Amino acid sequence: MDKDKVLDELKIIETAIGVNFPDKYKQFLSEEVKDTDAYEIQTGQGDTVYLYNYKDLVERNETYAIRDVEPDYLLIGQDGDLGYFINIKNGSEQIYSLDLGALGSLDMDEETMDIYKLKN
Repeated sequence: MDKDKVLDELKIIETAIGVNFPDKYKQFLSEEVKDTDAYEIQTGQGDTVYLYNYKDLVERNETYAIRDVEPDYLLIGQDGDLGYFINIKNGSEQIYSLDLGALGSLDMDEETMDIYKLKN
């Protein structure tokens, strides 16, 4: 799938859920992840993070009821029970993490300044 098609799909998702994704995140999804079923990256700490493609974003966020417990965040990937998030309310490119079992009860941990810096 080409970059423009992914960007078009992301616009549809943004409209449907009423958010604006950060620019670098959209660029990363459209240029790196595209529509691959399994996109994994290795972090600087040696962890393997599975990043969701545009097709899985809504379903994964609904499955974990992210909007109910963390309405300012979007789950973008995970490493086992550790979820990776972007803040969809402040326009920041920053990536956060939190154990999915602790949603709504603990503050998010700051991981890195943007999705590109999450890769080692």
